[in-house]
Amino acid sequence: MSYKEQIDLNRIPGHVAIIMDGNGRWAKQRGRERSYGHQVGAETVHVIAEEAARLGVKYLTLYTFSTENWGRPADEVTALMGLLFDSIEEDTFMKNNIRFRVIGDTEKLPDYVRERLDACIEHTACNTGMSLVLALSYSSRWEIAEAAKKVALAVRNGALKPEEVDSELFARYLATNFMPDPDLLIRTGGELRLSNYLLWQCAYSELYFCDTYWPDFREEEFFKAIVDYQRRERRFGKTSEQIS
Repeated sequence: MSYKEQIDLNRIPGHVAIIMDGNGRWAKQRGRERSYGHQVGAETVHVIAEEAARLGVKYLTLYTFSTENWGRPADEVTALMGLLFDSIEEDTFMKNNIRFRVIGDTEKLPDYVRERLDACIEHTACNTGMSLVLALSYSSRWEIAEAAKKVALAVRNGALKPEEVDSELFARYLATNFMPDPDLLIRTGGELRLSNYLLWQCAYSELYFCDTYWPDFREEEFFKAIVDYQRRERRFGKTSEQIS
């Protein structure tokens, strides 16, 4: 039986976050430049986004480019920005009723990329299916620091009292305030870390790590992760008896 056939459509995770790792290593194993791995990885994004939308996932958040990635060789960064520009296909989003959104310090992005992103966000704003969220020029430490600045400013201006600040209020100031926390976080490529990604939001997310490099992470690998998620018991700090 395939993994797709094992999926319980009544228990699909509402929010799936993915760390798309392994593009460069995948390409090097084939004697190709890292940029080739990124190109094939971009194709995987479209495949997984369409499958997630068909399954009924409400939010799919992809770690596309971290704040730390700006430190990579300049030619690789330039290639990634060009690939990002070329990979945004509004037709795919419209066909699948997908809403496109972005989180991160987008002011650092090249103007031509930011303009393309803004146009896609605007044109898909009325779509009512899955939201595809790209984390671009993003890191959790950046996000939390920015939220702290906003809270501090609100307190200074008298809009908030220090005693009013709790975890629920603080979350409203995060870049992800428009969506629920991830139910499932997937990392491809064999590494076992979160790499500064959605650290606040993943406090009780189910984590799934696999050795498959992102370019090879296609439909059945995604279905396998969903099945693994559905086999788990989510307790959120409570006991099994309390959950049942």
